[in-house]
Amino acid sequence: MAHFAKLDENNKVIRVTVLHNSVITDENGVEQESLGINFLRKLHKDGSAVWKQTSYNTKMGVHELGGTPLRKNYAGKGMTYDESRDAFIADQPFASWEFNEATCSWHTTVPYPEDGLKYAWDEDTVSWVRQPGSSDTNPAG
Repeated sequence: MAHFAKLDENNKVIRVTVLHNSVITDENGVEQESLGINFLRKLHKDGSAVWKQTSYNTKMGVHELGGTPLRKNYAGKGMTYDESRDAFIADQPFASWEFNEATCSWHTTVPYPEDGLKYAWDEDTVSWVRQPGSSDTNPAG
């Protein structure tokens, strides 16, 4: 299946639509983003709408199934399409988190604890805080 993100005037993703691959495949069997865009513009009767193809299997610049990554991250509603990076980027979740240019994603410099428990980020203390109900005797939380 092919996924396309519709952008508003500020390049914010306002919806993601799924199309059958046959819609974007040309007569030579090659997938063409432009075919999907034209189909969606006609379908929604909006010839000026901005659509960008996105890959469901792409996260932080890696295609999870070994394919070619597309636009660094799968587009989600509210994300921004950055034309200069040709990437979909989420909003910065916390002021202390840093942007990773290679993956076009946000990260903390404090590693997530790897003890099997559940944690949430606490911006006030700039640390991971164990969640209530997450105990050493119940790693599933």
